[in-house]
Amino acid sequence: MTVLALEIGSSGFAATRVADDVDTDDIRRIPIPATGAWDRCQELLLEVAGGDQVTALGVASAGPIDMAAGVIAPSEVPEWRAGFEIVRAARKLFPEAQVPLALDGVCLALAERGFGATSTVMDSLALSISDRITGGVVVGGFVLVGRTGNAGHVGHVLVPGFDDRCSCGGRGCLEAVAGGLAMVRWAGEQGWAGTSVPELLESARVGEDIPAAALGRAGTALGRAIASVAALLDLDLVVLGGPLSEAGPALWKPLGEAVATHARLSFLPGLRVIPSQLGEVATIMGAGVLALSGRNA
Repeated sequence: MTVLALEIGSSGFAATRVADDVDTDDIRRIPIPATGAWDRCQELLLEVAGGDQVTALGVASAGPIDMAAGVIAPSEVPEWRAGFEIVRAARKLFPEAQVPLALDGVCLALAERGFGATSTVMDSLALSISDRITGGVVVGGFVLVGRTGNAGHVGHVLVPGFDDRCSCGGRGCLEAVAGGLAMVRWAGEQGWAGTSVPELLESARVGEDIPAAALGRAGTALGRAIASVAALLDLDLVVLGGPLSEAGPALWKPLGEAVATHARLSFLPGLRVIPSQLGEVATIMGAGVLALSGRNA
């Protein structure tokens, strides 16, 4: 039995076989193609399958999605913005396979619940900060999916004190302040010459003021959003992953200060925000959990 996991992310596609001994070297990644997105995705999946019969394929996708219809519409893939029937296409490619689909944040939460820092609690929030912000919520031991499969879009929680325009068309969303692309854009508007998230992190590490300020305002926004979600859902544990979670004190200090300032209700003093230990494989690990479950999350 060959089981695969597929991640449709904000910067590329990733696929792997699902097995106990899979590591990062076993994950195949490609950038998002300008055209022929499904053709390239098929090639990636067939390469990973290696000619074996595939019995299950778990798909974690950036949103929005329609989980019941098997449709994804990630804004990062131009051809799919109007909706792409990925479950139908995958079943055509692998006729014997079950193809459960879930939001990337749902898969992130599944991975943290199964293998990460939230395995010992019943209620938690998992966040990943890269180009964009991915989130997944666990309440009562169950990952929240929502009416259409889009529960967990924490990146679009509104953050008081900020009015930055978001890619969704709104203003003041968490992602518009704390997403990697938003940070790079803001830093550029302040006169910084860099163009990428890794450059931003390195510039902040060596003490450049503007990149450090970008991380500082992102940390403040994250802390405010986390305090709000924790109050709404009665959470005491938040796990933060993704490349930008490794930014160090420039991000974590203002984040902690904002949580301490705003998480003041009597049931929130124990609220913890800790770094994820799963690294860049968290979301695709969750897609693997989804595949093994044999059903939508």
